[in-house]
Amino acid sequence: MLRYLFKRFIPWAILIIAALFLYWKIVPYFMAGKEKVKLTHHTILDKIDDLGNLELVRYNFKDVVEYEKEVSQWLPNSSSVLIVAGEAVGCIDLRQVTAQDITFTNDSVITVKLPEPEICYFKVDHDKSKVFALRNTYFQDATLVDEGYKFAEKHIRKSALDSGILQQTAVNADKILKPLLESLTGKQVILEHKHTTQAPPVLPKR
Repeated sequence: MLRYLFKRFIPWAILIIAALFLYWKIVPYFMAGKEKVKLTHHTILDKIDDLGNLELVRYNFKDVVEYEKEVSQWLPNSSSVLIVAGEAVGCIDLRQVTAQDITFTNDSVITVKLPEPEICYFKVDHDKSKVFALRNTYFQDATLVDEGYKFAEKHIRKSALDSGILQQTAVNADKILKPLLESLTGKQVILEHKHTTQAPPVLPKR
């Protein structure tokens, strides 16, 4: 009788052990591919800017800038030499144009007074710029390079103004807006700037 029970019990025991083995080995394998990941995003709108600037010209610059900083009267000055690439963009803010700035001289002529040209932005292109040399940094390499780039960025604005970016912006406004407005209205369009009677002449290329 006992032998009979063992014969009946052993196959079931083996089957149960095999089932448990398969469960611990195989089930985790399939579960690994079905792992659920929950992602939660909380996007916050930080700022809204009204865009009305018409970009009309871009000046690209490349210069070697040497920045020197006095550290102490007892130590040599720190300095950095940077090869800087940058750009400045001239534009006109069309948001400043009002109904009072548009006049009809007669049935065939429209006069539009545009805002004065301005520099939309100027910046250093860090991807195209590089540090050429550092001297006497006294373990302040990053600070010296950062100050050098800030100095170079201010120089980009001055260089753009000296190169006539505002005058060229006014000229390009006439070239671009005049035919566009004439094609839309079917009338002759005269563009004036609010503080000048006509666009300045194009500066000779250097």
